[in-house]
Amino acid sequence: MTVLSHTEENYIKCIFSLSETKDGNISTNAIADRLGTTAASVTDMIKRLAGKSIVHYEKYYGVSLTEAGQQVAVNLIRRHRLWETFLVDKLGFHWDEVHDMAEELEHVASDLLTERLDAFLGKPRFDPHGDPIPDSKGNISYHEDVTLDKVDAGKKGIIVGVTDHTPAFLQFLEKHNLVLHTPVFIESVEDYDNSRNILIAGKETMAVSQKVAGNLLVRLVH
Repeated sequence: MTVLSHTEENYIKCIFSLSETKDGNISTNAIADRLGTTAASVTDMIKRLAGKSIVHYEKYYGVSLTEAGQQVAVNLIRRHRLWETFLVDKLGFHWDEVHDMAEELEHVASDLLTERLDAFLGKPRFDPHGDPIPDSKGNISYHEDVTLDKVDAGKKGIIVGVTDHTPAFLQFLEKHNLVLHTPVFIESVEDYDNSRNILIAGKETMAVSQKVAGNLLVRLVH
């Protein structure tokens, strides 16, 4: 069994996350931007992970996870999202408080603990941010939904997830009642900046910027 440091695991999870939104190999610059480090440091780490058969790497062509690397990433994400669910549902933390704690807890690599945590929580499919939790076999039920900035005027939807997990964004959403399971109706779209005027839960109308709308996942309803 390959022993990995916490830093190595964070790189693996980063590569997996970037690959979810991009076809093909991931550039070292993209990894550096995501992790807030230098391309040279990323290259050194990628070479180390390639030596452990965790990634495929070819200079100038980027990096991708091997099958073993993919499994490590999915296991990390499964633990992270289960711990976030536990912290919110069982310990009463808010959804904007749990990311950093789950970042620490995800490195506790006990399959028995993970499976008992999953069973204790009732085998949840999604975490408090609406992100899918991989099952015990590594299957992920991705949302077949759209970001709010792609929804036309006159359409209805229900908020099912977020793509920005920063505390500032989550606190902004909570302040304006834009939380999971909230119904929204798009009253109009501004041609100038693609912002949207939305009716929240049938009660309050609010102007939402394209940046905010682009980080809100909604499931359309008829």
